[in-house]
Amino acid sequence: MRFFYTAFILSLILWSCSSNRDGYIIEGSVEGENTEGTELTLRKYGNNNQLITVDSATVSGGKFVFEGASMESPELHYIFFGRGQENIPIIVENGDIEISAQRDSLGFARIGGTLQNDLFYDFLKGSRVLSRKASSMNQDMRRAQANRDTVTMNSLREEYFELMEEAKGYELDYVKNNPDAIVSALIIYRILTTKAKTVPEVQELYDGLSQEIKSSSTGVKIKETLDRESSTSIGSKAPNFSAPSPDGKELALNDVLGKVTIVDFWAAWCRPCRAENPNVVKVYNKYKDKGLSILGVSLDRNENDWKKAIEDDGLIWHHVSNVQYFDEIAKLYNVDAIPATFILDENGIIVAKDLRGASLDQKIGELLQ
Repeated sequence: MRFFYTAFILSLILWSCSSNRDGYIIEGSVEGENTEGTELTLRKYGNNNQLITVDSATVSGGKFVFEGASMESPELHYIFFGRGQENIPIIVENGDIEISAQRDSLGFARIGGTLQNDLFYDFLKGSRVLSRKASSMNQDMRRAQANRDTVTMNSLREEYFELMEEAKGYELDYVKNNPDAIVSALIIYRILTTKAKTVPEVQELYDGLSQEIKSSSTGVKIKETLDRESSTSIGSKAPNFSAPSPDGKELALNDVLGKVTIVDFWAAWCRPCRAENPNVVKVYNKYKDKGLSILGVSLDRNENDWKKAIEDDGLIWHHVSNVQYFDEIAKLYNVDAIPATFILDENGIIVAKDLRGASLDQKIGELLQ
């Protein structure tokens, strides 16, 4: 239950127009013990999904200020307190942004002053109601566990799943009712990247956004991801690519198409991939004489590790790798986790994705009947 609660709270924290000002100013006040002189950092996530520091400030007289140049579009930032992980999420946009917080409850800070932060605060207020429910539920679960009260524990688990559905419904309703909110785009992007909904469902949510939000950096990322997802969705023509084989020769997908082809993204360091390899070997040996072809695309960083894994696991099919981790081929296929597989027909059309174990065997058998 603790894991469920933690994931739930993290989700809420993550999702925890402007005036005529040429740039932005963030004016904040914070009350509580041990706040004077606290070092603050304004951070955001960069292109590699790592937090980068944009600016720093110090609490003086219970106040702090961040000021910056004009923003092209609103972006989610976080104000971190000290060296810990405590932070206040905020939308940085042109205008005068206001924050009021208590040091011992930063997650309940008030934000506003600009359109996007007013909208964000409205969203957070609803999220915090759900957060309090989750917190209370977590406390009840701990007591039930201590008392070994399985009846109550099972009942709380059911309540938890109901609460998660309520949270999902709250987010979707917010997106549909607030097409001018950057928070709506942030929610859609998370839904898309976690594959919580299908591409057509996400496309419908995206289409409902205002043009201003579609033009924001988050809106552009959604569009780019949707385009990539669409290009590798079932029924689409698999994008061709080429990369070096283990012997150093350039090999293209179109060169190895069979009656059925599996494009298998894997790596020597990927334990689930290595665990699945014996099943893939079994499927290949069973259907290779009937027209099955496999192209393994390794996302390794080390060439020797890649070649050794091929030999150790007996992977006697075609292989390529740029030996550059999640490289351009992975991006082309929108692969951000492995193992990932794409099954193609003789024309290179994607007919299935991410099948493993018995499901992979069954699908290949159906296609080669």
